[in-house]
Amino acid sequence: MRHQKRGRKLGTDASHTKAMRRSLTTALLKNDRIKTTETRAKEIRADVDRVITWAKRGDVHSRRLALAALGDKEVVSKIFSEVERFEGRNGGYTRILKLGPRKGDAAPMAIIELLD
Repeated sequence: MRHQKRGRKLGTDASHTKAMRRSLTTALLKNDRIKTTETRAKEIRADVDRVITWAKRGDVHSRRLALAALGDKEVVSKIFSEVERFEGRNGGYTRILKLGPRKGDAAPMAIIELLD
């Protein structure tokens, strides 16, 4: 049973969903913009905002939390070094642009990007 489990299943089991969210979050923070389905984009918004908030705090504990969440040292160091671009914003660091249906299976697609 899924009692008290937050978030969407995204059509997979729990471990696959967790790995997919982690890789999408890492890809977004590395590239500043990715194309994915609307549902996946909405699901990783909270993860990205959480990591950027840790970067704004900037202490050692926040860096370790971000490294545990992402698992990529280069992405963590990039986000912590570019934190000044998010200083004037109190949350809402991403934008989702809807693109329309995908050709193969008509899944609604979207671009999620980091704001400046």
